[in-house]
Order: sequence, then C-alpha cells, then structure tokens
Amino acid sequence: MKSRRTIVLESERLLFTTWDEEDHALAFALWGDHEVTRWISHSDVLSEEEVEARLAQEIEREKQEGVQYWALFQKDSDVFVGCCGLCTYEPDKNIYELGFLLTRDHWGQGYAQEAAQAVVDYAFEQLGVSALVAGHHPDDQAACHILIQLGFEQTDERRDKATGTMQPFYTLRKNNSTR
Repeated sequence: MKSRRTIVLESERLLFTTWDEEDHALAFALWGDHEVTRWISHSDVLSEEEVEARLAQEIEREKQEGVQYWALFQKDSDVFVGCCGLCTYEPDKNIYELGFLLTRDHWGQGYAQEAAQAVVDYAFEQLGVSALVAGHHPDDQAACHILIQLGFEQTDERRDKATGTMQPFYTLRKNNSTR
C-alpha cells in the first residue's frame, strides 16, 4: 500500500484508509462491478462518471465531515477489500449512518462483519455518536445478518432513492451495541 494513505483505524485483518484522487482503479473495482452495485443502485452498472462522482463524494465527505466510507485493505497483503464507514445522518442529533460494501472476491469471508464492528466501536468510542442507522437492499440477507449481529434493531422500511426499493431500516444506540 502506498505511503500516501491515511490510516483511520484498524481491525484484526483490515486497515481503514481515506480515499484520494489517485484511487480511480480501486473505485472502479468496487463501484464499477455490476454484481456489487446491484445492492446500491437501480441500474445494473454505474457509469464511469457515476463511479468518479462516488469517489469525489467520499473525498469531499472526509474533508467536510471527517468521516467517509473508508477504503479497506487486508493488513497482511495490502489487497483492496471494499469500503466501510460512516456519513452524517442527522447532524443536529449526532446520528450517523453505517455503510459497508465489499468487492465480490471478498464476500463470505467475515470482512464485512469485522469492518462494521470496528466502525461501530469507532463511532461510539471515538466520535461519541448518539446512535447509528443503517439500511440494506431487501434481498441482501448477509447485510441483514450482520446488522442484527451488531445489535441493530429494525425500526421501519424506507424507499431507497438509489435503488427504488423498500429497504429495511435499522437503528443502534450505544447501550444496545454488542460490545
């Protein structure tokens, strides 16, 4: 991994780093894969411009909010795994949204659970958030399982603008966290 990366946090197997303008290939490996983006977009494939916009959005979010869906790398090999992190949801109430998305080569290996747990811990312990919210595509049973394992409770369903689907919506308060 190039030394220019800013490491935000670590878990047992993962490094969480900030995205930067040089990360076009990584952004395309994640958001350019139709098998990955079907969980977050109504279209099967994000265009080159849409992937570039996602990358720019994450970089700007870090500048403005001090959080983003950080790029994930394996500690032992520096292999890109995906992203996991936060965005503000209700800033006046100190509520953030948790999100995670992995490259398909890393599905089913426990990385999403590990990454999400590290971000939950970071949010409550380092940022002092009052609550976290999360949602997932209604067909994504893996994401549902991860959120429940983390202690999130489903509160309702909401129409997701990006996918057009009704998605389960969850909340986690610090006292309900699994740690």
